[in-house]
Amino acid sequence: MRKPALSAAALVIAFAAMTACGSGSDQKNDQPKNTTTATAGVPTKPAARELTASDAFKVISGKVASAKLSGVVTEDDDPNHLLGRPNQYTSKVTFTDSRIKVDEVAGAEPGSVGLGGAIEVFTTAADAQARADYIQNVTKGMPMLSEYDFVSGTVLIRVSHYLTPAQAADYKAAAAALG
Repeated sequence: MRKPALSAAALVIAFAAMTACGSGSDQKNDQPKNTTTATAGVPTKPAARELTASDAFKVISGKVASAKLSGVVTEDDDPNHLLGRPNQYTSKVTFTDSRIKVDEVAGAEPGSVGLGGAIEVFTTAADAQARADYIQNVTKGMPMLSEYDFVSGTVLIRVSHYLTPAQAADYKAAAAALG
């Protein structure tokens, strides 16, 4: 009865040793390779490149011509101090919308959602939805801070309340193109 237990334990140790040997990265070419695993014989797919806020903006601006990139947020200039923090966005961009009259926007500072919007990308769809829910709850009683929020997978598109509902719907339709 002890031999099968020992054999199973030996198999687990051998498998662990085999997988540990291949865990280093190739400094010259860190691109995923389409290889076959030794244990299952099933081809592995290359890892998909993570979507960034800049990638999402390219899609959005291709559908909403009035959107123009105004900034890429970094850890050093993130006004919310959320970039890269646990359960928060991993990338963020801000944009303007030429249909908004800048002189009518209260507190029109560069990067303000009021001037157009922002795109925030999260690790999970649940984190993106949680951020949208939080923003909606906080701004519910403050019409001057309200905004349109559209979640598409891991992407949150925040759009200025200075746009009409019909204009904001352009962003909602563009969000659907993110898949």
